[in-house]
Amino acid sequence: MLVERRKLLIGAAALALVAGSGQRVAARGSLIPVPPVARVEPVTETFFGQSVTDPYRWMETRTDPDWEPFMRCNAAHAEATLAAIPGRAAMLEQISALTGSNATATAPVPAGGKLFYTKRAEGKDTSALIVREGTVDRVLVDPDALKAGGSHVSLDWWVPSPDGSHVVYGLSPSGSEDSVLHIMRVADQTILPERIDRTQYASPSWLPDGTGFFYLRFGNAAKGSVDYYKDSVAWLHRVGTEAEADIEILKRGKYDAIPLTPSEFPVLITDPTSDHVLVAVFGGVRRENPVWSTLLSDLVAGTPRFKPVATLEDEITTVGWKGDDLYLLSTRDAENGKVLKVSMSSPDLSAAEVVIPHGDRVIEGLAHARDGLYVSFMEGGYQSLARVNPSGTLTPVPLPFEGSILQTNASTSEPGVYLRLTSWLEPVGVWRVGADGTVTDTGLSPRPDIDTSPFEAIRDFATARDGTRVPVSIIARKGLVRDGSAPTLVNAYGAYQISSTPGFATRAVPFLALGGVLVTAHVRGGGEYGKRWWRAGQKLTKPNTWRDLIDVSEHLIKAGWTSSAKLGIAGGSAGGITMGRALTERPDLFAVVVPEVGCLNALRMEFSQNGPGNIDEFGTVTTEDGFRGLYAMDSLHHVVDGTRYPAVLMPHGMTDPRVEPWHSAKMTARLRAAAAPDSGPILLRVDFEAGHGIGSTRSQLDALDADIYSFLLWQTGQAGFQPA
Repeated sequence: MLVERRKLLIGAAALALVAGSGQRVAARGSLIPVPPVARVEPVTETFFGQSVTDPYRWMETRTDPDWEPFMRCNAAHAEATLAAIPGRAAMLEQISALTGSNATATAPVPAGGKLFYTKRAEGKDTSALIVREGTVDRVLVDPDALKAGGSHVSLDWWVPSPDGSHVVYGLSPSGSEDSVLHIMRVADQTILPERIDRTQYASPSWLPDGTGFFYLRFGNAAKGSVDYYKDSVAWLHRVGTEAEADIEILKRGKYDAIPLTPSEFPVLITDPTSDHVLVAVFGGVRRENPVWSTLLSDLVAGTPRFKPVATLEDEITTVGWKGDDLYLLSTRDAENGKVLKVSMSSPDLSAAEVVIPHGDRVIEGLAHARDGLYVSFMEGGYQSLARVNPSGTLTPVPLPFEGSILQTNASTSEPGVYLRLTSWLEPVGVWRVGADGTVTDTGLSPRPDIDTSPFEAIRDFATARDGTRVPVSIIARKGLVRDGSAPTLVNAYGAYQISSTPGFATRAVPFLALGGVLVTAHVRGGGEYGKRWWRAGQKLTKPNTWRDLIDVSEHLIKAGWTSSAKLGIAGGSAGGITMGRALTERPDLFAVVVPEVGCLNALRMEFSQNGPGNIDEFGTVTTEDGFRGLYAMDSLHHVVDGTRYPAVLMPHGMTDPRVEPWHSAKMTARLRAAAAPDSGPILLRVDFEAGHGIGSTRSQLDALDADIYSFLLWQTGQAGFQPA
């Protein structure tokens, strides 16, 4: 039925007092705006003999006059509902006190005898770019001091020149990731006049002499267009010159030796110790990329002689080099990876030296320092580090605790490596590995005054329905009685071969202190066990991802950790597929489901701005197998009328460039239309100053987590979070 626009707006703006058991209103006497009713305009398509009807296709048109009012009315409804939850204000106060009372920093990047890093100081809302010279720190870029039309500004990326004299960085408003490139002279903090837009994925790589850098810039397609990320061009910018004078280096069709599709990105990589340039062609979210080399001087002169290093079939995922020694991480005939070494000037992969052969551990990353090649490994979600010294010996690097290596920053001009480490009960710290193998805490990210001793981290396994052992990580209060009464939140992702690694969740501490249980389900589709684990939860095998989550949840219930009435699940972005399909396949199993910035209408993903680059991961509706896989993972088309659905909270940012907000909007509208009268509340939490979460401020993230935990505690009957 077509709902008249005037009725939609009047209904959404009206205030209603809803009485009842607490399933529909957070506090007796609260005035909660009525959620809007979405206009229905069915669009039916047929794929390989199967008809599919989308009732809300109009939401994909940003200029539709109903779109923004629909989102603003939902935002008002969700905000009022969440604010009325008793205990929510106290939860936010506790979270903000924890996050605001400690400083956090990234692993430094060494350049020219200086250290560059970002740090969020105590009480600050965003991280600032810092340069350390000796023992003296200076703030170079402070996003808290910048505003763009009243919106917060995010520091998206930054790269110092080899001598540390300049830094190139990107800024964007409201979490949009619409980066504009800036350049600063470090000595006097002068911001040079150059401004270059469309540089979200700039990937700057400085010339060895620091006079300029290569960077990537999108074409001229309109923002929001399916073509926005297509036909990117690699440019050379000389510091101090106008952007209009930049030299076009590489694009589709420029050189026959470098074939490019419209969706591929030509990225140029340099190193101060080498007179060569690497050309890597990135294909959206594709992990494996072809690589070429050429002399830097020839490339700049416009007469490159490209030498093939590796084809797409060689499955190169990471490179690292120093001088003429080029190291390549390949998964060809080695699903856990192997490290190969060739000459940069005369690359011959068929004669490559095998530096690290395929083994039981997954090889994850390479970082070359002056004293050797540092290699990170993954096993079941936990990471370790080793160094290959110049003689070729592989030596383990003892880390201070078992957990995650969030960053590994090294320079071929300096010895050692900087690490950013964390674990389930270990807050993030910045450590340095010296050339002698010693590991020391830099103090850049001081340990916060948070007592973790009342809690424990437990490594468990659940047996999936096909017999696969799925790792499960559990954080809970020591001695917690397993009688099924604990409110529990299970996080899951499962895509892109990205692992859910151990990490300290500062914002979860108040929830844990109330007796909550925090769980990570290491579902298939991730990278915990390398390529095989990823392929077991991708495209036609994607159902394993959400069914692993379902099976982990049932395992937790059987083990007494929780019960269906106390169980919530949460996951974001591609994890929205996991959440949405677990919700639609087993709505009876959960009390709360939180798909955050979630992909919930997978059939339409490839027609959005970020869609073409994700076809390698999810498939395309233009092939029968692709359609079958996408339909299976599409949550919107698995909502069933008359079903009792649990409480659902869908947070989304309006400037999200990765997963369009219409995913959550459509799912909200469909669930409300289909849900049985005794279903839980369905909230669409919209932040108009946020995107995919990457550029969100501390206060935005604090408020989001306070809402999620409070919503879960309200819906699971926790004392102190129930209406009077």
